[in-house]
Amino acid sequence: MKGCPLRCLWCSNPESQNPWPEVTHRDSVCNKCGLCVEACETKAISTDDHGVHIGRQLCVRCGKCVEVCVPEALRFIGREMSVDDVFKEIARDADYYQDSGGGVTVSGGELLYQPEFTAALLKRCRETGMHTCIDTSGYGNTAALESILPYTSLVLFDLKHMDQLKHQELTGHSNELIMQNLALIVARGVPMIIRVPVIPGLNDADDEITAMACAVAEITKTAPFNLLPYHRYGMGKYKMLDQEYKLGELAPPTDAKLQRAKEIVESFGINCEIVL
Repeated sequence: MKGCPLRCLWCSNPESQNPWPEVTHRDSVCNKCGLCVEACETKAISTDDHGVHIGRQLCVRCGKCVEVCVPEALRFIGREMSVDDVFKEIARDADYYQDSGGGVTVSGGELLYQPEFTAALLKRCRETGMHTCIDTSGYGNTAALESILPYTSLVLFDLKHMDQLKHQELTGHSNELIMQNLALIVARGVPMIIRVPVIPGLNDADDEITAMACAVAEITKTAPFNLLPYHRYGMGKYKMLDQEYKLGELAPPTDAKLQRAKEIVESFGINCEIVL
């Protein structure tokens, strides 16, 4: 699902943050032909010795530049689809879900940004016997979450930080609503896996991991706790969208740091796993 109210500094999917389609440009396949410049009626595209540049304030996302780009250096990210459209694509692999024991995961962006669509899609999936999963930051209207949970088999729930001011600094919003929704999921009895991205220097200190484990333990000790090591796989996407990636010099956490975090979480009686 495209669109997310959070702006996590380490986000690996910047193309999923805005809820509208966007044009991306890949320098690695661009042949610098200039056809996109000629096709752009708003003069949003320019070229120089460093390549092609898109003036995002001028771009109206008409797609004419994409249409003339032979090497497909310019592409649209995101498209509008109906519930029927998405379900038809999902249904093509129904036999595979059944044979593998898998199912359908709705992720983002943030699916709570489009709750009516998400609920309708998951309902269709459950009616055909598919296992359904939502991957959420938990930041969204509580009533919206309530409408989705009846059609959800499993929740992947992300936690970033327990300190509200630090959470605001790292993501753009406090964690108050997130913690409310975490408690709601537990109260509704929907199976859940809690996932924490481990970001060196931002949320990996012993006291920060301890605070998260303690807060979770007060709500539930049955939900597995996954530690997700920070990575830089999404860095190239920022350049494609003419955005700055602020953590480019940050290295992934060491094995020792991850093991230490795992031990802290397990000390609260919670099953913890490092997921690479």
